[in-house]
This record gives sequence, C-alpha cells and structure tokens, in this order.
Amino acid sequence: MSLRKHGAALFLAIAMAGTAFGTAPQNSPKQDMKDAGHETKNAAKDAGRGTKNAAKKSGHAVKHTTKKAAHKTPSKTEQGAQKVKDKTDPN
Repeated sequence: MSLRKHGAALFLAIAMAGTAFGTAPQNSPKQDMKDAGHETKNAAKDAGRGTKNAAKKSGHAVKHTTKKAAHKTPSKTEQGAQKVKDKTDPN
C-alpha cells in the first residue's frame, strides 16, 4: 500500500478520528446560545469580507474598462470621420 495512493484516505480517517475524540459535550443551553451567537457573528464577518473583496474587484474592473474606452474613443471617432470624408469627397 503506497502512501501516495492511500494518503487522502488516511488523512481523512485521522481527521475524523480527531474530531470524534476532540469534542466535549456542551455545558448548558446557555453556553449553546453563546456559541451560536459567536458563530453568527463570525459568519457575518466572513460575508462582509467577501462582499468587500467582490466590490473592490468589480470597481477595479469598471475603472479599467472605462479608462480603456476613454482612450480608444478619440481615435475611433477620427477613423469614422475620415470614412465619412472619404465617402463625401468628390473624386
């Protein structure tokens, strides 16, 4: 049995065994409520961080695209004007 072949299964078995022995019974319903409150708080923090990162990335993308369009617009306008001029000039 090679470690590469069965390494993931071994790791999973050890992790599951560790959680079975590492959990202690809850002390009281009051402690359950406190733990639930802490978990809710941490979940809200994680959600806020995710929202912040998504907003930062999308804001950067919008800024980049806007700059790109602003720099490209004058040359494309000039090309369009040249086409119109070429079509309307008598030969």
